[in-house]
Amino acid sequence: MLDDAERLLIEVELKPKQGSRFQPTGFPDLGAAEFQVQGETNTILVESAQSMANRLEAVCMKNDADVVDELEGIPMIKVVDADGNPLTNSVTEAHRINSHYIMEGGSDEVKERFKGALEKGDRWDTGIQSVARVLFEIDVCSLLHGFWISKKDVAGGRVRLRRAISSFIEAKNASSAISGGVKLDHVNPGKDEDAGGAKEGQGNIPYPRVEYTAGSITAYFNVDLQQIRSYGLEKKETDFLVNLALWKIRRFLESGLRLRTACDLMASEELRVVSPAGFELPSMKDLDRDVEKSVAACKQSWKPLGEIKYTKKKGA
Repeated sequence: MLDDAERLLIEVELKPKQGSRFQPTGFPDLGAAEFQVQGETNTILVESAQSMANRLEAVCMKNDADVVDELEGIPMIKVVDADGNPLTNSVTEAHRINSHYIMEGGSDEVKERFKGALEKGDRWDTGIQSVARVLFEIDVCSLLHGFWISKKDVAGGRVRLRRAISSFIEAKNASSAISGGVKLDHVNPGKDEDAGGAKEGQGNIPYPRVEYTAGSITAYFNVDLQQIRSYGLEKKETDFLVNLALWKIRRFLESGLRLRTACDLMASEELRVVSPAGFELPSMKDLDRDVEKSVAACKQSWKPLGEIKYTKKKGA
C-alpha cells in the first residue's frame, strides 16, 4: 500500500499521564511558542520539529555508543577519544556527519569516502542517488534524519538531503496554568549583604512557573515516501528505510513520551493514518521483526567506516 503513496501522514492524540498540566518546549527570552489558528483558541507548540528529529534518533540507541539490539549491524560513524573511549556518533551528534568531531577531528576518512564516490575529475556528482548510495553504505540513518556537509573541500559544501521523516507536537485550546515556588535557604534565608544573596544562589528565592492545559494534544508524523524512493536504492534497501521510519514512530510512541520533568505524556489507543487511506501502522512486535529482517537482508550493502579517533586537544 505504501509503494505508490507520496506521503505517510499520521496523527496521534496524546494526554498527560497524570493530571491535566504539561510543560511545553520553551525558548530563551520567549517562553512557549503560542499562536492562533483560525477557528481555535490559543495553540501551543509542545515539541518542535528539530527536537522531534533528535527524539526519533534517540529511540535507536540503547546507550551513548550502541544502537538497540533490533538495529545491531547498521552502519553509523562512531567517534572515540585518544584512549578509545566513546565520544560521540553520527546518530546522536547535533550536526550528525557535519559534526566537528567527525569532519575536523583529525581524521579525513569521511571526506575521503565522499570524495572517492562523488569527485568526477574537475566536477562533483551531487545527484541525490549518488549521495544516497554513499550514505546507505556508511551512515544509513542520515537518509531519514537528513544530512549536509558544509566543508568546501567536499563538493564546495553543497552536499545535503532534507529530512525524510519529520514530526512535531501541538496543543490546541491551550490555557496557561500559572504557579510558582520558592528556593528555600535554611542556612541564610535573609538578605545579609555580607553573606551574599540571590546572585550567589543564597537566600530565599521566589520564582514563577507557567505550565499549560489543553483541549487536545496531537503528535504529527510525516514520512516522505517519494523522497525515499528517489534515492534509487534496491527494493530491499528502500524497504529497510520505510520499515525503520515506521519503527521509529511506533518506538517513540511507546517509549519516548516523557519529554520533560513536567511533560510526561501517553498516546491514546487510536492512531489516525491520514494518508494513504486504509493503511494501519503495524504493532511494535511486528515492526521489530520487520526491521530485523531488513537489517539481515541489507548487510551486504553496507561498508561501514568503523571508529574514527578524535585526536585534537582541548582548545585546539
